[in-house]
Amino acid sequence: MKWFNLSAIFKEIGKIRWPKKEDLLNDSVQVVLYTAFFAVFFFICQFLVSLFLKLIGVIA
Repeated sequence: MKWFNLSAIFKEIGKIRWPKKEDLLNDSVQVVLYTAFFAVFFFICQFLVSLFLKLIGVIA
């Protein structure tokens, strides 16, 4: 297989910019915070819609 060349693969791997530890930690914290925020947001939305439907008598 002419297109499959291990030395070329290792050369391309060497070109990869791996994230620094601080960048990885910062990005991970942001993902966790955004996920928590949207979890709380959608929980509140669901609660309010459920409360509204109970008030108008659609659900028991």
